[in-house]
Amino acid sequence: MIKQLILSNFIAASVLLSCNALSSKPAENKTADSGNETTEMIQYGPLDTATFAAGCFWCEEAIFESLKGVKEAVSGYAGGHTENPTYEEVCSHTTGHTETVQVFYDPKIISYQTLLEVYFGSCDPTQVNGQGPDHGDSYRSVIFYRTEEERNLAEAQKKQLDESGIYRKPIAVIIQPFTVFYMAEDYHQNYERNHPENTYVQHVSIPRINRMKAKFPQLLKTAEH
Repeated sequence: MIKQLILSNFIAASVLLSCNALSSKPAENKTADSGNETTEMIQYGPLDTATFAAGCFWCEEAIFESLKGVKEAVSGYAGGHTENPTYEEVCSHTTGHTETVQVFYDPKIISYQTLLEVYFGSCDPTQVNGQGPDHGDSYRSVIFYRTEEERNLAEAQKKQLDESGIYRKPIAVIIQPFTVFYMAEDYHQNYERNHPENTYVQHVSIPRINRMKAKFPQLLKTAEH
């Protein structure tokens, strides 16, 4: 009986700490991006774009925005079959999309290879269809490549980790071509920064971000950047 009670409490806590369980604001208009720039974004000049998914985009966005050379990271949806999906539709696991971040970066300051290393090093790359307390295909881990060079780098990094023996399970990250990115509702953008009081942010996002910062201190922005 005691074990059952503990298990029930654990499951309840996991549900309450999931990304979609703690976000209930109405959907807003979004824009689609099938190229290297997102509509309504401030244009920063000659930047490259990388697209990653690994669980809740609140965490991923804040992780990449903390890196030197990254000018902006935008939360959105990619990899699905429904046009202009809402957050609620994506969370229903019926659109095929996964929560994704579009990363705009200066390749003279930070390379795509380095972004890959941070990506793999800041998530559990062995978890299938989820990340931490978030479960389902909308939280699956995907690297969306735009060029053959990006594809080769991603596959090489995945293979290296698989063969390293660091993980007991195989790397579950999916590598697939980029097609279209739908920008998420406005209230999702910079969510971790704007809602530090949020329970999920406090117990999931911030610890995950801090683990990344401890692992890659040399890549973090300073006051001058």
